[in-house]
Amino acid sequence: MKNKTRSLICMLFIFMIFSSCNNTDYIPKPRGYFRIALPEKKYKTFDTIYPYCFEYPVYSTIQPDEDLGAEPYWINLDFPSFKGSLHISYKAVTGDSILYQYFEDARTFANKHIAKADAIEPRVIVNDKNQVYGLIYDITGSGVASTYQFCVTDSAAHFLRGALYFNTLPNNDSLSPVIDFIKTDVDHFIQTLHWKKKS
Repeated sequence: MKNKTRSLICMLFIFMIFSSCNNTDYIPKPRGYFRIALPEKKYKTFDTIYPYCFEYPVYSTIQPDEDLGAEPYWINLDFPSFKGSLHISYKAVTGDSILYQYFEDARTFANKHIAKADAIEPRVIVNDKNQVYGLIYDITGSGVASTYQFCVTDSAAHFLRGALYFNTLPNNDSLSPVIDFIKTDVDHFIQTLHWKKKS
């Protein structure tokens, strides 16, 4: 009797193994990423001795750019929770040829990402009220180091360039919610940007 029971259990076990292997409807789960908690949008004003002022998020900090080669009025708008930073460089405009060169330099910096970019989409900025004119470069691609860059001017005295970077290995698929979140802040920065008259 014991042998029959063992044989029956063994046959049942073998049957279960074979029947479970016939399932061809297996679909792998898509790759998942950690959920990122995003803070509420609130802004405050940066208005100092600098030749420009703007609104920036309360969850960011402003630090003077202390890198070698940094010039006066260069700052970093840091997002510590996201390990990101918007590098902002300022140049005084002293003539049309200089302004043209600044825009060409900004285009060159954006185009350095072509090798890893899926697309680089320029968007025109026209704000007559604040005299802010320029371009935004929206750069897509999983391995792109800087996904959002801009350059703006008043066409006469001021030029400002910004580039968003993250202090992590580029994986913009997983960073996508954060990138989109900070892009809104960069857009707000540009919309609220004012130039100060030179004394």
